[in-house]
Amino acid sequence: MRVDLFDFDLPQDRIALRPVEPRDHARMLVVPPSGAFEDRIVRDLVSYLRPGDALVVNDTRVIHARLSGKRIRGELSAGVEATLIERLDASRWRALMRPAKKLAVGDLIRFGRESDGACLLGQLDAHVDARGEEGEITLRFDLSGAALDEAIEAAGEMPLPPYIAGKRPADAKDETDYQTVFAREAGAVAAPTAGLHFTPELLAELQAKGVTLRRVTLHVGAGTFLPMKAEDTEAHKMHEEFARIDAATAEALNEARARGGRIVAVGTTALRTLESAAQPDGRLAPYAARTNIFITPGYKFRATDMLVTNFHLPKSTLFMLVSAFCGLERMKAAYAHAITSGYRFYSYGDASLLYPAEP
Repeated sequence: MRVDLFDFDLPQDRIALRPVEPRDHARMLVVPPSGAFEDRIVRDLVSYLRPGDALVVNDTRVIHARLSGKRIRGELSAGVEATLIERLDASRWRALMRPAKKLAVGDLIRFGRESDGACLLGQLDAHVDARGEEGEITLRFDLSGAALDEAIEAAGEMPLPPYIAGKRPADAKDETDYQTVFAREAGAVAAPTAGLHFTPELLAELQAKGVTLRRVTLHVGAGTFLPMKAEDTEAHKMHEEFARIDAATAEALNEARARGGRIVAVGTTALRTLESAAQPDGRLAPYAARTNIFITPGYKFRATDMLVTNFHLPKSTLFMLVSAFCGLERMKAAYAHAITSGYRFYSYGDASLLYPAEP
């Protein structure tokens, strides 16, 4: 399909720079298969779910993937910035760096936050190990494993999406705002943003109604923000991310569906994990692998009955996914309604509750 079919005009003032407080009071646009859209708030999700439904959330935790430092060559140094995008092994990460063109294999990069104009806090050294075809840099750190994880947390900061980071710096509030209540498995460089709307109070109401909570893991990569360069979806190379669903979770979800319950994915990352693990008959199997599943209109969903998700970028793979779930024209109409009704978009924005298109 042509990528321009998924374009739409979005006023810049619709991009949220801070989340609503409390989180579950963000607006929620309910998109049924047909008929009128409903303007609600996330806390109202309780009234749309039934006893026996299973809510599937992504428990990945965002790391301090944005690093600042200096490139050092002999006595010369220059400022650099890096956003870690994929861990390759115990000591190596792929990263997007600025200015990437001035980096050479073998360069020493010294990361850390400058203090008093001299010493670096949380100093962390790496060398440029390789340069990729699309400008990404492979960094080999002097530390590895858990020691490297701790050093990245000390030296780095929360990696806000570019459409927020370009308008304001990350601050202490983002340490909690950009992390879901489900976060426990460190490894994401971007938040699974639909999960940002959930609070302990909302979860308690859902549990009291008989809705179960199941966890999967997909470590969100920076590729989720990269614009599509291809003019046709067939030519797009989807980024890979590690996803996992354990045997107990898979079986619990299979049993819930067998009893008539619905699987409700919280976010496109939870949905992509479910669909990656789904068998042709719709049953879920344990899964722990890298996935590059690319969902566009025409895809037959096997393991997802409803979807809670934020509002996505024009011409993005995520807008293509929701268009596959609801139908392209239905999704365009929903987004037009959201824009004219003042909904807030992207990571810190409002939510939608999507029902699948009628067969």
